[in-house]
Amino acid sequence: MKIQKTKEKILKYDVVFEEAEEGGYTAHVPTLPGCISEGDCFEKAKENITEAITAYLESLAKDNADISFSQGNFVVSSVEIPLSKLSFT
Repeated sequence: MKIQKTKEKILKYDVVFEEAEEGGYTAHVPTLPGCISEGDCFEKAKENITEAITAYLESLAKDNADISFSQGNFVVSSVEIPLSKLSFT
């Protein structure tokens, strides 16, 4: 008997994690509008956003909507704005 192996397809999404002032982390997925979660620690936030992505995609499939795929080109960076350049200072 020959066993046939199939390769599972994996979807990858960029996730932005932000440390919350009150502790823990919030997480959102830029390519999935409204897909947001949180957790008391980074690992819990990662676990929760994984569940949120799964539910989001299942909801899209149920509604026969197109699924957005991450293009793998999302960049997170910092931008500095000198207060002296702001008109309200």
